[in-house]
Amino acid sequence: MFPLKDDNPTSTTPVFTVGLIILNALVFVYQFSLEAGGPDGARAGQAFISEFGLVPCRLTGACRTAADLPSPVLSIFTSMFMHGGLFHIAGNMLYLWIFGNNVEDTLGHARFVVFYLLSGVAAALAQTAIGPDSTVPMVGASGAISGVLGAYLILFPHAYVTTLIIFGFFFRLVRIPAVVVLGFWIVIQVVSGLGSLGVGGGVAFFAHIGGFLAGMGLLFLLRPRAGARTV
Repeated sequence: MFPLKDDNPTSTTPVFTVGLIILNALVFVYQFSLEAGGPDGARAGQAFISEFGLVPCRLTGACRTAADLPSPVLSIFTSMFMHGGLFHIAGNMLYLWIFGNNVEDTLGHARFVVFYLLSGVAAALAQTAIGPDSTVPMVGASGAISGVLGAYLILFPHAYVTTLIIFGFFFRLVRIPAVVVLGFWIVIQVVSGLGSLGVGGGVAFFAHIGGFLAGMGLLFLLRPRAGARTV
């Protein structure tokens, strides 16, 4: 099930949603340029991920951080703009484009940026709490985007999302209520997260869960009062 677009119009231009997509794409292009140089490039790309990705044990102090590496706290934010591959960034940016514009429209531009970053922080802390000794770098915008999905679910449960359904050789475009699309998504994250306990590497499911729940809570903290003007 692949969501493609929603039916929710916006009253403002989603400048920061677009800006975040562009920034993520630029970082990915730079990362790809490092990895394109054969074996040396592959090592350079891995070094880039190790340096700016979030390594949970560095954040908790369970392992040493080299003096020339960025602060583990800073890596919470840098890791939000890095991705593990083309399909990783493409999926994340698609979800951000579909659901981010309406959340930005509701919160206002400045509040949306704060919301997005705080959702990403909550996601990183949730995954770190599950594996505080992990030495595997965590990268990706999906934790912050999960916060966007959580907020969207509360704001627009009756919206419809045009979704591509694929089953073997069968495929079809179907309009599905957002509450079904996002409800199915979070259930998959919870089930997969529970199944991943004790397994190193892979998808950071608890970052998705933490970001999703944080987005729901942050919406109530940051949403403007009725009649208030947003910026």
